[in-house]
Amino acid sequence: MSNTLLDFMIVSIALLAIGIYGVSVKRNAIRMLFAIEIIVNAANLNLVAFARYLPGSEGQTFALFSIAIAAAEVGVGLALIIVAYRMYKNVDIAEFRSLKG
Repeated sequence: MSNTLLDFMIVSIALLAIGIYGVSVKRNAIRMLFAIEIIVNAANLNLVAFARYLPGSEGQTFALFSIAIAAAEVGVGLALIIVAYRMYKNVDIAEFRSLKG
């Protein structure tokens, strides 16, 4: 039994929906960061699936760059969350709105 492009697209759409739900509903900064990572993984799955089924597509190369950028984004995001937690003892996004100047 072989997987088709439609199978990969269905999984990617499910990951995208879960990620959008996580970003829109959750107020915890760490959960929002994880939800953004799920969205990036959905995009990477699309890139690799299209590279497999479409000739001449460079999707795997783009996915590799996307993974590297996502790793850097997680490092910076977690550093910001740790600094905010040390200052406010909370990682609730609603509390961070008081940082506006």
